[in-house]
Amino acid sequence: MTESDSITSITQTILRERQARDRGWWERMRDCIRPDAAIRLSWFQGTGAEFVVQSEKMAERGQQAVHRLFPPVVTVSGARAVAEMAVAIEFRDVIGGVEADLSSYARLVYRLEKSEDAWRVVALDGIYERDAIVPVVPGDVPDLDRTLLAKFRAPYRFLGYYFADHGYSVSEDLYGDDRPAQVADLYRHTSAWLRP
Repeated sequence: MTESDSITSITQTILRERQARDRGWWERMRDCIRPDAAIRLSWFQGTGAEFVVQSEKMAERGQQAVHRLFPPVVTVSGARAVAEMAVAIEFRDVIGGVEADLSSYARLVYRLEKSEDAWRVVALDGIYERDAIVPVVPGDVPDLDRTLLAKFRAPYRFLGYYFADHGYSVSEDLYGDDRPAQVADLYRHTSAWLRP
């Protein structure tokens, strides 16, 4: 397999993983992620196997996100690869008593390994950039709990609020553009993992 073939396969793996999550195709999502993968996102930190289970439970409760995906950048080194993909995470739900669109902009950093002729995700980290809530009906104003809102950093303030309001535990130590040194450490760690 050429490097170009590998990049195509890796790109399709991460796109299929996001598509499967959005569409509720849980077996297809499971096929893209190793069960022992390390997943660290706003609402979830744990293994790949548990991530699929909890994603399914979230969808059953009606909190179904749609991910708008941008072209990934892929770097391959032997049987390891890193892919970074910009995403817009979108929810339409009742927030603060009004129907609103929540949009969260982030970069997903995937680490993948090839085994048995297939690339699978072994780690996934989110780097949060910014987010916003926009009422569906112009002029509506969400009634937000300002005390709860103040608990979350600017890059994922409204996403954190949304998840916390729905009973999820959201880490206060996520990667975000407001902490460039922490993000730089993630990139250094990822590069070192890619070429041990």
